[in-house]
Amino acid sequence: TERSSMPKILAVLLFFSVLLNPSVVGFSSTRQQSPQRGWHFRDWKRGRPCVRLDAVHRSGAMSRKKSFGGGSDKTNNNDDNNDNSNNVGVVGEKGIYSMPALYDLAFGYRDYEEEVAFLVERHKKHAGKEPNRILELAAGPSRHSLAALSNPDWTTVIHHATALDLSTEMMEYSNDLANEMLDTSSRRACFDYVIEDMRRFSVSNGDGDDKKMLFDTAWMLLGSMQHLNTNEDVVDCFRSVYETLQPGGTLVLELPHPRETFSMVECTRNDWKVPLDDSDGTEFGELRIVWGDDDDPFDPITQVRNFTVSFDVDTKEKDKEGELQSVRQVVPLRLFTTQEIKLFARCCGFSVVEMFGALSDEVSINDGEAAYRLVCVLQKDHNDGDDANNNKQ
Repeated sequence: TERSSMPKILAVLLFFSVLLNPSVVGFSSTRQQSPQRGWHFRDWKRGRPCVRLDAVHRSGAMSRKKSFGGGSDKTNNNDDNNDNSNNVGVVGEKGIYSMPALYDLAFGYRDYEEEVAFLVERHKKHAGKEPNRILELAAGPSRHSLAALSNPDWTTVIHHATALDLSTEMMEYSNDLANEMLDTSSRRACFDYVIEDMRRFSVSNGDGDDKKMLFDTAWMLLGSMQHLNTNEDVVDCFRSVYETLQPGGTLVLELPHPRETFSMVECTRNDWKVPLDDSDGTEFGELRIVWGDDDDPFDPITQVRNFTVSFDVDTKEKDKEGELQSVRQVVPLRLFTTQEIKLFARCCGFSVVEMFGALSDEVSINDGEAAYRLVCVLQKDHNDGDDANNNKQ
């Protein structure tokens, strides 16, 4: 009897270790690297800071190294980028996606120029040329689109970028950034922002007819695909992307690495801080970010975890406006495996042509030390778009 009960005991222990371990449901154990100084608030308007990012060198997500263990200097990699979430609960007047300046500040450590160079090169490798038209899904502040358009090296290459999102606050914020970053009227005209659901969308070509704009490449980055909580959501999104891509077009996904998802390494809550400087470089407070807490529930049937996310601004001079800068929200995010990505791609007419462990061609998905993200490059068939689309029905 004692002998036969051992497998049951081990199974129970394994179950509770999985249930209680945050890393099993998507927490990363990477070290947070705070952005370098140079973040400035120009002014405070209606309780929302305007963040100035020009002339700031961001250290970049690529430089972060894995460091197992706890502590307040840890962060997860589920820095999801946007708005197609079902908001389980919001404390305060607005959710995190309605506060774009704080969101932008929280994730400003990423090196967007470096990441865009990777994205452009992946498309060039598989399509045989650089992309002329870019679509950024669940774009948030649309930092990747703006980085692509503002780089002088790509002026003759990238002709247009469209950001797509559900948040009007993100759109207004991004358009303000575009006015600052795209220094000529002709270049500013190359960027537009549309309010659409990434599951079912189409983008007009802007000529006043019903023709859809076709793109060379589409980007779904910073874990934005995690907002697609059901299989139907994923299929609808992939088919919408397929229909808006040129034949041979690419779709690039960035998600948490499966090793983080299924790791048995114990992790703590994920939080970090960003110093706030005024225009003179004087620090006047800090932004505290929590992206996932220890007791966030995970549903193993749906593979969805309800992430607790909070932004808190702590200023040295307590005033009414400063007190408004606090928000806490529960965001349901789904976790994906590589097998699922391949199956969804095949069902919708794509092929998975490459996978990486970061937005860098130097990091293999199988690299046990450097890989901390799941980056998938999907490609649409080079045949006629309508024929290929019919084949996938």
